Amino acid sequence: MQKIKMKNAIAELDGDEMTRVLWADIKEILLKPFVELNTEYYDLGLKKRDETNDKITTEAGNAIKRLKVGVKCATITPNAERVKEYSLKEMWKSPNGTIRSLLDGTVFRTPVIANGILPLVANWVKPITIARHAYGDIYSAVEAYVPNGGKVEILLPSGERKTVKDLKGAGVIMAMHNTDESIKSFARSSFNYAFDIGEPLWFATKDTISKTYDHRFKDIFQEIFESEYKERFEKAGIEYFYTLIDDAVARIMRCEGGLIWACKNYDGDVMSDMLASAFGSLAMMTSVLVSPDNCYEYEAAHGTVTRHYYKYLKGEETSTNPVATIFAWTGALAKRGQLDNNKELEAFAKRLESATLKTIESGVMTKDLLPLFKRNGVTPRGASSTEFLKEIAKYLQ
Repeated sequence: MQKIKMKNAIAELDGDEMTRVLWADIKEILLKPFVELNTEYYDLGLKKRDETNDKITTEAGNAIKRLKVGVKCATITPNAERVKEYSLKEMWKSPNGTIRSLLDGTVFRTPVIANGILPLVANWVKPITIARHAYGDIYSAVEAYVPNGGKVEILLPSGERKTVKDLKGAGVIMAMHNTDESIKSFARSSFNYAFDIGEPLWFATKDTISKTYDHRFKDIFQEIFESEYKERFEKAGIEYFYTLIDDAVARIMRCEGGLIWACKNYDGDVMSDMLASAFGSLAMMTSVLVSPDNCYEYEAAHGTVTRHYYKYLKGEETSTNPVATIFAWTGALAKRGQLDNNKELEAFAKRLESATLKTIESGVMTKDLLPLFKRNGVTPRGASSTEFLKEIAKYLQ
């Protein structure tokens, strides 16, 4: 069979631990036999980041900006234990955070749905996508412990002082920020994504309580919708809906799915993990970072599966779920095909996704899915990671 050619490259960002092992296996078993892969390779493994003083991460982010498409393996964000384990020079920042800042992107996370793996919420019959604003809020906050109390103030550039709290005893304080520019990018990325896939967009904050911070989000979304997207959405029959975050949670539990839910940074972090668990598994959650100038970075929503990696190092067989990583590759290849008008590449990406789902639906899956699988007439069988990938390859062939 003649391999599919790629006109332009995608940025390939390798990662750490068990997902790095799966990354190589996916390429060898599912991609290279069918596609002449054209990638710019960047090793974002923790050792390489340490060796380059993390410059490799910035280079990778700039490559995504230049090539417009990237695919990323899960990476370690080191804590104190990891610094010691890997003998690092310092506690390097999250590669995801660095790349998100470079691209000014919004993260869209969507569960992969397979027949036989039913969501815990019975009325969710369609995927729910979380659009997470990946900037500011608690993740770049300034915080402090005030052991003896006292007046805590914010000094504004105008010289005005605002009292946070006059603490009578010990307490903790935090100062968060956001920018109009980043919120506008978040809004446009969310509206563009909703329009591209033809699904309604919900946005929620708590503007009744946070009358300046959260209200600014609400106002910017509404202004951009009215001036740039309202007419397009109406013609396409797509709804934009704003509500309070607590009302959105209640509505989500009652809806059938098939929508995009835009959340501020912390809300999106929490809700995406909740949805992943409710739909089945974090290993079945895709993630794509979209910039306002239409750059795309695809990855799995989960981490590096450290526990399985330690078993792998001992020579033990693992049954690590590779679905989200497979779908990261298919997302990147499909987008590359779309941008290059390469219909063969687009079609291959869809075939690989279909083959992955058919493998699970036939009853062959990694062991984490066994307790979740219920399908009449099908007895599920747990497979190792490599066995599972080879079963998918059979469908492709």
